[in-house]
Amino acid sequence: MRTKDEMLMMDIVAAVDGFFSQTGRTPTTRELGTRLGLSASTMSRYLQEMNERGMLEYDGGKITTERIAKSKENSVSIPLIGSVSCGQPLLSEESVESYIRIPTEWLGSGEYFLLRANGDSMINAGIDDDDIVIVRKASEADDGDIVVALVDNENTLKRLYRDEKHRKIILHPENPNYDDIIVKSCEIQGVAIKVLKDL
Repeated sequence: MRTKDEMLMMDIVAAVDGFFSQTGRTPTTRELGTRLGLSASTMSRYLQEMNERGMLEYDGGKITTERIAKSKENSVSIPLIGSVSCGQPLLSEESVESYIRIPTEWLGSGEYFLLRANGDSMINAGIDDDDIVIVRKASEADDGDIVVALVDNENTLKRLYRDEKHRKIILHPENPNYDDIIVKSCEIQGVAIKVLKDL
């Protein structure tokens, strides 16, 4: 390839990094070509040349830049699964909306998923409508934990307390405008550990 194409190669690296930042995945050759106004075949030739030069890694499909490789070393891709109610319980959605990369330093051991908060019943715990909540999968929780609880086949996000004397479980909202949900039993699906917010 000609020397004058060096600038385009730098643009390709920047476009791959930008796409990854926006979507959490690397672009296909066609997506990258569309973004840069190049045909898929031309894009593929550039990527092969850049792979040989060590500017990025390209195996004919997946593209990995130095920035993406570093990001993947220190983060993990976690599924965003529907919404969870912070008002009245909301029917659980099983489908994965997308994947979001989360720094591993925020997480301990175990499996995690993300839920989008829906409603205002947990605002005094710092969880607002449309916030994304990082949840550690768990079937048990301590008193005072904020949990994703399944009640009558519907998910809700509340603070958990146990009334041992009356053998009841209290799912407590962090908003005085809402009443406690009091049940004999519920299925704990996870414990909330962190909230992601837009400012």
